[in-house]
This record gives sequence, C-alpha cells and structure tokens, in this order.
Amino acid sequence: MKLFGSTTSPYVRKVRVVMAEKKLEYQFEPTDVWAADTDIAATNPLGKVPTLQFLKSGDVIYDSRVIAEYLDTLSPVGKLVPASSRDRLDVKVWEALADGVCDAGALARLEAVWNGRSEAERSQAWINRQLAKVQAGVAEMDRRLGDQPHCCGVHLTLADIAVGCTLGWLSFRFPQIDWRAEHPNLAQLQDKLEQRPSFAETMPG
Repeated sequence: MKLFGSTTSPYVRKVRVVMAEKKLEYQFEPTDVWAADTDIAATNPLGKVPTLQFLKSGDVIYDSRVIAEYLDTLSPVGKLVPASSRDRLDVKVWEALADGVCDAGALARLEAVWNGRSEAERSQAWINRQLAKVQAGVAEMDRRLGDQPHCCGVHLTLADIAVGCTLGWLSFRFPQIDWRAEHPNLAQLQDKLEQRPSFAETMPG
C-alpha cells in the first residue's frame, strides 16, 4: 500500500497511527495538495489527503474514516473498531466529533493564512465562528471522557487515536488555545497517547 499525505495533517496522522498500531507495512508519499505542481487529483479526484493506493491493483480509497476502518479489518492485532453495534457507534461518534473539531480548525486557519485571499478579503467573524466550534467540540470531548482511562472505557480504540491526533494538531496549529489548562482529563489522555510509539513517531511538523 502507498499512503499519500502530509506530516502536518491530523487526518493523515490518524491513518499513520492506525497503520502503526495494526503493524501494517506501507509506503509513505509526502504530498502537498496546496503546491502549484501537485498531481494528487490524478489519484484522488477530490484533491485531498489521506489517499491510500493499493500497489498491485492501482485502486484507491480516501477519507481518513473510510481508510482507518478498512485498515482495522486487515489484521487481528489491536482491534480498534468494536464489532458490537452499540460500542461501534460510540467509537464512530467520537471519531466524528474529533474530525469535526479538525474541520472547523482547518476552516479557521485557511481563512487566516490562505494566500489566495488578500487581507481585506479575510473574515474575522468567520474565523471566530469556526474557533467557537473548536472550543465547543473540545469541551464535549472532555465531558464525554470524564475520568475514564480511554475514550471508550479501558482499551485503546479508534476514538482515542482520532482525539489524540486532533489535540496534537490543535497544539501545533493553534498554540494560543490553551485546551490543556481548561481540560486536564483530556491533557492526561493526550500525555498517555503521546508516549505510544505510534504517536511519538508521527508528531506533526
């Protein structure tokens, strides 16, 4: 398998962490979708990463949620998505919440820094709206986590991976958001996750 992605993308990191936790081998193809000479559209018509290509067939799949769930089926090592409907739903809701925080954060960041707009064209009201979603999403993560050791009980799941990648990206891209001080339970979970080789080896940047 070949994974097209950026080392700063939380969605790509999620897939890379899953790959590591599942002990799957793959080639990593660094890809800047914003570069003028990018050819990512030849592999993914949406022009996004992560994109996973199967080298023998040439087939591709995209969207981190689709890729992560598929990868979990490839190896019995460290099952990340439960089979039972209720537990599975819980993990997928956590993942959607974490990805939603990243979505809002990415929209805020693009509005602030994308060079396709002049300073006069940027909307601070739009940035504030998206950052409010980030704050609300992180607060909901903290509420849902409570004092549990992991998002969905006592074992690592895809929920923890999604949350850990989101929080790591927030610290990387929005250091002014002091989510650790406001949400110590999340900070404790993040510290524990970042001790895992899968997280330590995929730090953004």
